[in-house]
Amino acid sequence: MAEIEREAMEYDVVIVGAGPAGLSAAIRLKQLDADLNVVVLEKGSEVGAHILSGAVLDPCGLDALIPDWKEKGAPLNVPVKDDKFYMLGEAGQVRIPNFPMPPLMHNHGNYIVSMGNVCRWMAEQAEELGVEIFPGMACSEMVYGENGEVKGVVAGVFGLEPDGSYGPNTEPGMELHGKYVFLSEGVRGSLSKEVIAKYDLSAGKEPQKYGVGMKEIWEIDPAKHKEGSVTHTMGWPLGSNAGGGSFIYHLENNQVYVGFVVHLNYKNPHLYPYMEFQRFKHHPMVADLLKGGKRVAYGARAITEGGYQSMPKLVAPGVALLGCSAGMVNVPRIKGNHNAMLSGKAAAEAAYDAIKAERSGDELTVYETEVRNGAIGSDLKKVRNVKPMWSKWGLTASLMLGGLDMWTNTFGFSLFGTLGHGKNDAESTEDASKHQPIDYPKPDGTLSFDRLTNVSFAATNHEESQPCHLRLADPEIPVKVNLPKYDEPAQRYCPAGVYEVVEDESGPRFVINFQNCVHCKTCDIKDPSQNITWTTPQGGDGPNYPNM
Repeated sequence: MAEIEREAMEYDVVIVGAGPAGLSAAIRLKQLDADLNVVVLEKGSEVGAHILSGAVLDPCGLDALIPDWKEKGAPLNVPVKDDKFYMLGEAGQVRIPNFPMPPLMHNHGNYIVSMGNVCRWMAEQAEELGVEIFPGMACSEMVYGENGEVKGVVAGVFGLEPDGSYGPNTEPGMELHGKYVFLSEGVRGSLSKEVIAKYDLSAGKEPQKYGVGMKEIWEIDPAKHKEGSVTHTMGWPLGSNAGGGSFIYHLENNQVYVGFVVHLNYKNPHLYPYMEFQRFKHHPMVADLLKGGKRVAYGARAITEGGYQSMPKLVAPGVALLGCSAGMVNVPRIKGNHNAMLSGKAAAEAAYDAIKAERSGDELTVYETEVRNGAIGSDLKKVRNVKPMWSKWGLTASLMLGGLDMWTNTFGFSLFGTLGHGKNDAESTEDASKHQPIDYPKPDGTLSFDRLTNVSFAATNHEESQPCHLRLADPEIPVKVNLPKYDEPAQRYCPAGVYEVVEDESGPRFVINFQNCVHCKTCDIKDPSQNITWTTPQGGDGPNYPNM
């Protein structure tokens, strides 16, 4: 790679990822100094194309960043009017009353939104301030300076040969240099993963934990639609097999977000998260809501769940991790967008002060301090024990003890201190011989759908001649290790049907259908041998979510 010559462009701040964190940082930088040169690089075909979120948005991040967002037409049109929690059994449900829940769990004052549309609106605000935004520009490499600091990124590499080499038609891309680089790639971003490893930013922290979130948009019978209604469920169909739950949000135009989250620390490699989601829709309460409706979109994405104790160090020389690149999701609230926005604002303010003091390429320690001791840290500290309680003691105990812990944390103390997570999600997978296979009903094509049919509703696309962006450290491990030991769980944990084990005359063969990939990163997280690495494909490739 040393012989590749690229043009370089100089900026004050280079931001990777046009999600809520990156766009908030860009907006705040230009608010502070209109003369700063700020660029945002987005791998999706347009801003919002790769944004998948529930989402019920706590507007505190927008309030801090753009106080007059209502007057400026932010697409927050559906305030939460009704908030319900249910424990499901196979044939019925029990409602959990709202009154014993800690105040932080209430959704009064929040909005049901399309985060894709919110990000598109934020991009408009950023461009009006003079921010340069380049969609379709995947960032594939970090650029390091002479002293080991992050200097910039390589973006816009196109036309690699199928084996990953440079050919006669390859566009080598450009280097974009900045006094500081912000990584706001979302969950398990490839550059963030590299930086965390290079600078050992997770030293002394708990392992990061994850879930896989799957979501469909449905258009339902207007008679059943209740705009502003929010429903969360736990229990069936997961039971004791895995942690997780669902969300059902009624937004505008008779549309409903139907989502399902499975915690990736499950033990049984026979578990099939996608089919758990499809089975969930056959619960009588859900089936009745969706009857007569139609699914119009599908997507999937990993979710950070480790919380406060799993956040790595957020800064290294020349670089800062923002939002879900660091893991700022409040797990019991199923909310992270507000913290992403606040992190972008805090990083921008730290970089502005540093640039004003004629610094560059150093650690923005002020940003780290603000995140851990400010509003984000306060939000995450209160719920830090909910996830480890659920993992260690199960759903019922975590409901009671987690609720108690959130209440006491509201008053500034915890009876449990700070609990650890223990194993990472890959290490949690046990041998297939210890578990029974799970018999999943065949999708009926009306309420439930096979994976490949649903993936077509994600509008995902990858140029077939490019290198596979899902890299195997050892191509023999899937068949020689994972298949006999774990029944090769990649066949099941991927929500897009990317991985198959195909039997032919020469025996089993591992096949990667990378064209199906929706960039959820589950394989990078859950593979028990940690043999799969997700890397960024060409810019513009991947899902194109219209209204997620």
